[in-house]
Amino acid sequence: MPNTSVNNSAIKQPEPWNKHKLIGQKPPLRLKEIWAIRIRLQLANNIRELALFNLAIDSKLRGCDLVKLRVRDISHGTRVVSRAMILQQKTHRPVQFEITEQTRNSISEWINKAGLRSEDYLFPSRNTPSPHISTRQYARIVKSWVSMIGLDPDDYGTHSMRRTKATLIYRRTKNLRAVQLLLGHTKLESTVRYLGIEVDDALEIAEKTEV
Repeated sequence: MPNTSVNNSAIKQPEPWNKHKLIGQKPPLRLKEIWAIRIRLQLANNIRELALFNLAIDSKLRGCDLVKLRVRDISHGTRVVSRAMILQQKTHRPVQFEITEQTRNSISEWINKAGLRSEDYLFPSRNTPSPHISTRQYARIVKSWVSMIGLDPDDYGTHSMRRTKATLIYRRTKNLRAVQLLLGHTKLESTVRYLGIEVDDALEIAEKTEV
């Protein structure tokens, strides 16, 4: 009888999905990177993406919540509010967020240009039957932002946007409870893990310690 045994070593194994990919939490943007992206969007007169970028930074929302925002969620009549509240899709708990003046201005400009009404989605989709941009579209946009300032798009994602301002707030204040509330986490431990602050703080201490 012919030998039907197979030499397993001769079978080409599929390449691991994570080969050459950065695994773990996506890093937040640094302050100079925020301004680099913002300035490029302003120079390109990309009103839609400037509003999306500014609001993503300010709101600290998950992508699934950000893309589903309606005009009425962040405005009273024609005025964009300085504070808003939504119900999070993941936790079904409310979370508040601030909207700074420059973000309010960019959103107002986008609403006026797009002719959006109160019940409309803030960022309607242009290419799909969905009434708003999808989380996949949002992820592609984020990668285009970091690419245009010379960062590796594989290193960043939508959670980079969510973590950016939260990380800056923690580094400036060390107020973990405030960051927990802003991110809408139910447990403080979740905020610690999300920001990776234990590792960051440990490395900072180590760097200052000479032996």
